[in-house]
Amino acid sequence: MSAAPLPVVPYLKIPAAGDPYLEGHQCSSCNTIFLGERQVCSKCAARDQMETIKLAQTGTLYSYSIVFRSFPGIDVPYISAIVDLDDGTTIKGNLINVEPDPEQIQFGMPVEVVFDDALGRKDNDGNSYLAYFFQPKS
Repeated sequence: MSAAPLPVVPYLKIPAAGDPYLEGHQCSSCNTIFLGERQVCSKCAARDQMETIKLAQTGTLYSYSIVFRSFPGIDVPYISAIVDLDDGTTIKGNLINVEPDPEQIQFGMPVEVVFDDALGRKDNDGNSYLAYFFQPKS
């Protein structure tokens, strides 16, 4: 029996029961959403008003770049994307299941968050990682 995968980033949560999700922190004073834990809202400066929330699973493609050169061992080309989630959060990740061709990618296209193996990467003990990606919404 293999161990459960490790999250590739701290804001990717893998509950013992249920599906993985991305976690944000929302200010209860101004409703701004952030990635990463914080005590003070950097928009309105409210202290101790941050609440943990599940981020939206859908959004729209804001920007992208097709990457043709990367670190050794990273398959290219791939699409690095910035997505505006439907809850107002902006997040960066890779766009998958679409050809890395500008003719196939449209700004504003609807996308969804999906979770999958982190391209076969493993830690020193052989544990796999779970990552999040974006794909065109079906």
